[in-house]
Amino acid sequence: MIITSWPIQIIAFVRMGRPLFLAGGFLMHALGAAMAFHTGAPLNLPALIWGQAAVTATQLMTHYTNEYFDQAADQLNSTPTTWAGGSRVLPEGTLPASSASITVILTSLLSLAAILGAIAVVRPGPLAAPILLLAAVLAWGYTAPPLRLAYRGWGELTVGVIVTGLTPLAGFYLQAGRLAALPLLAIAPLICLQVASMLTVGLPDAASDAQVGKRTLVVCLGGASAARLHNLLLLTAYALLPLLAWAGLPLPVAIAAGLTAPIAAAQAWRMQ
Repeated sequence: MIITSWPIQIIAFVRMGRPLFLAGGFLMHALGAAMAFHTGAPLNLPALIWGQAAVTATQLMTHYTNEYFDQAADQLNSTPTTWAGGSRVLPEGTLPASSASITVILTSLLSLAAILGAIAVVRPGPLAAPILLLAAVLAWGYTAPPLRLAYRGWGELTVGVIVTGLTPLAGFYLQAGRLAALPLLAIAPLICLQVASMLTVGLPDAASDAQVGKRTLVVCLGGASAARLHNLLLLTAYALLPLLAWAGLPLPVAIAAGLTAPIAAAQAWRMQ
């Protein structure tokens, strides 16, 4: 039964956009801009604003797209968490599915407009469009046809590439107008950590995902193998730090990242 009270529907509509997840986009985009500033690029406020607009609009498109195309799996999910199982708005009937489908179209147009606006206003260089558009295409294809990457075992890697790869690269490039070694070095361990995080998110959803043919990496591998891959990714992220420091990652950054290793070890123990 759909609840008609408009205050409840507004709250539900916002919930469906998963606002808690937007923080990651702000953090990763700011990281890219900070790295550009570290390499000598002056702070470009219009680039920062337009870049963040493109990142956030693309995130919102992804969230509403996931809500719409993951309805079957979310409906069957009896173990949702804050991070997994969707917002629960559509399975609970708080809003009709049509509200998500319309919003998918609107946020897709908003994402494209923000990307084109960033390119037109900032004029950072030839790689800005490929970076931003690739992120948008992969974000759309995460659950939406024809790619449906999350249904083919590629969803976890896709999230890692978008969130901790392309987003900081976009923040860096829009500020600096060029690529450099620093952002490439910095994102390598972050992608490992993000993919590991997505494996933990996929575990509570595995049973319902399998029932509807959503072959996430957890479903493909099984829980035990997914746990081992998770721990291997954590180990890889920290093992890379000395090599990355040798290659040019600032030593204080590598040391600061290494100090979080006990947290990762505790997580690996829990996963095992």
